[in-house]
Amino acid sequence: QNEKRVVAPWSVLGSALIWRRMPASVTPLRKEAHEMTIGTSFGRVGTNRRQFLGTAAAVVTAAALDAGPLTAQVRSHTMKAVAFDAFAIFDPSSVFRLAEEIFPGRGVELSNQWRTRQFEYTWLRNSMRQYSDFWHVTRDALNYAAKQSGVNLNPEQSMRLMSAYLQLKPWPDVAAVIQILQKHGLQLALLTNWTPAMMEACLKGSGLEAAFRYQLSTDRVEAFKPDPVTYRMGLEAFHLQKDEIAFVAFGGWDAAGAKAFGYPTYWVNRFSVPPEELGVSADATYRDLSPLPSFIDSLRRV
Repeated sequence: QNEKRVVAPWSVLGSALIWRRMPASVTPLRKEAHEMTIGTSFGRVGTNRRQFLGTAAAVVTAAALDAGPLTAQVRSHTMKAVAFDAFAIFDPSSVFRLAEEIFPGRGVELSNQWRTRQFEYTWLRNSMRQYSDFWHVTRDALNYAAKQSGVNLNPEQSMRLMSAYLQLKPWPDVAAVIQILQKHGLQLALLTNWTPAMMEACLKGSGLEAAFRYQLSTDRVEAFKPDPVTYRMGLEAFHLQKDEIAFVAFGGWDAAGAKAFGYPTYWVNRFSVPPEELGVSADATYRDLSPLPSFIDSLRRV
């Protein structure tokens, strides 16, 4: 059996990177989508996690108040657009493989610390009202992770690791699903913590620059998800109502934030982690994107 170890990116609040193994194949629910292979089978080896649930829960509660009453079922006959978190489109595991290549035997620990601090710093900066863009937050998190892990990170190594974020490639199921959504007349956007430069580089490098009508960075509002003001960017860009825009989240915390805001929410839970205990849940949860068109169709039929 051919297997490889991959570093699983974060998908829960405050989670560190985890070595996981993924099933060799996932069968899509929609016949237009090609059968996608997304890795090898999963099993948790370890995690190093700090809890920021109190802060996140407060932000999600604020989002819920902004959205108005939540309903158990999405009610929409006019689904017109889909907004994606960038990590629902782009696979960051190459960054963490590079960390292990540069620091053999230490790259996993470094990556765990790095990814944990990367998102904890966004939430802390939200709470402190001290915005710094995601590129700088990522660099700060890397510097901290190196010190915490006892890794001697020189400027050249730091630049290599940071630059890897400008070369991310799409998950294997992305291209087919985007084609289906476009075929059905849906407008697409990225709505992400990423900087515009990060989005531009990865979209251009993957030939996807024409796929997304809008590339919405939290730089516009100087706050990070799950602050409600970040999700509101989708309404303003598309000039649509909340129930006309589906949101596709990669992290469980992002799925909770988007749902609390009022978006019909699809969580691409690639690593089969439990949902966050924040009082709200995504409308649909799958391990890959291939069922997304069927989810959109189901919203149109409600």
